[in-house]
Amino acid sequence: MRFDFVVVLGLAALPGWLAMPARAAEGNSAPDARRPVMRDFIGLNVHTVQFKPDLYAPVCRELRDYHPINWDFNGDSSRAQTFPMAANGVDWNQLYGTWTKAGFDVDACAMFDDLPPEKWKDAAGNARAYGEAFAKYFGPTAGRGIVSSVEIGNEPAKYKEGEYRTIFEGLAHGLRAGDPKLKIATCAVMTGKPDQWSKPMSAIAGLEPLYDILNVHSYPFKDKWPTWRRSYPEDPSIEFLKAIEDVARWRDEHASGKQIWLTEFGYDSASKAPSPTGEWKQWVGVTDAQQARYIVRSFLVLSAMDVDRAYLYFFNDKDEPQLHGASGITRNFKPKPSFYAMAQLYRNLGDYRFKQAVAKTAGELYCFEYENPAQSTERLFVAWSPTGSDRSAKAVLGIGASAAQGIYRGEQMATGDTAPKKADWKQVAGGVEVEVGEAPVYLWSR
Repeated sequence: MRFDFVVVLGLAALPGWLAMPARAAEGNSAPDARRPVMRDFIGLNVHTVQFKPDLYAPVCRELRDYHPINWDFNGDSSRAQTFPMAANGVDWNQLYGTWTKAGFDVDACAMFDDLPPEKWKDAAGNARAYGEAFAKYFGPTAGRGIVSSVEIGNEPAKYKEGEYRTIFEGLAHGLRAGDPKLKIATCAVMTGKPDQWSKPMSAIAGLEPLYDILNVHSYPFKDKWPTWRRSYPEDPSIEFLKAIEDVARWRDEHASGKQIWLTEFGYDSASKAPSPTGEWKQWVGVTDAQQARYIVRSFLVLSAMDVDRAYLYFFNDKDEPQLHGASGITRNFKPKPSFYAMAQLYRNLGDYRFKQAVAKTAGELYCFEYENPAQSTERLFVAWSPTGSDRSAKAVLGIGASAAQGIYRGEQMATGDTAPKKADWKQVAGGVEVEVGEAPVYLWSR
């Protein structure tokens, strides 16, 4: 993805209902090996000095930062590192330390795209030295505990497969030597014929001891150039979810036990039409309302898959009607509807994990059940219409008589800074009847 440096603006206070409730004690609420609770699943892509931790605290605790290695090298791959200070003057300790103090967990995506392969003086040796220095300073055990994972490359399109593998091995060996507890992720990978943004699985095949996480980028494109039109996340005709499933199958066959992180997905929504001339004249975005619905539904669908974490692209945009130019949940640091919808998702489901699909019928009805590991009697049901047609109708959720009798709260999806509207429900034989539309509805039962 591309990045713009912008002036950081002042912010108004956020409404109180967005505050995340106090978490249960970790000893009582730690998820088992099957599924993470949603506070450990929902993530957001950010970029260094542009990020404002106080603003985005309501939407997640997992951050993925684009960390340019050349900020540390300044064009010289053999430069001895002077952490926490980057060669360009950025204080990583102050930056990442501020985020962790605010309650965030940091995944650093070490990008080296702006350092061409031929500019490395000793690719394997320089990469290893950098990795070891990074892990010793930032790692969870050997270092200051302000970075919990490192991705070796983002979308290293300028590097051939063999060149990437050399850098990967060097950096990974260094990271392992510097702090064995620091998690290591690959760059974006994919099965089949790779596109220009992902590397084939052969680039990391056989290197299983050197990584913990397979990294996937997948966007819900209905069409690519020149419109880059995106569809709703459950659309069976697109590759969005299929690409992730393919990597999961490869993992099961070749790298059992490795986690899978979807570190980029998202939707563009701009308030302006594209320019009638130029590269983006045929670009098609989604509306702000659709972006909010589709982001929430994406996290829900992904939580039911063999995915350990999902990071949304992006945190902020400047309202540019072009590919990846309007993907933020804030627009010029002002919350979009997607900000409030994502904050509600995090608040409601943070302490819950996916349990089962009560209903999963394409084009008709999805209803997922989430459980709270700390409170065994608590259940949260989320239902929606898995389409892109703005359909809404009464639906019967077959959650069982006991769960239906225990429902004590219903809530519609949030779209603004006022408290979410209540959702009405009616107990019926074997379940509950509720109005279900494109925007998910939440029902609590005990």
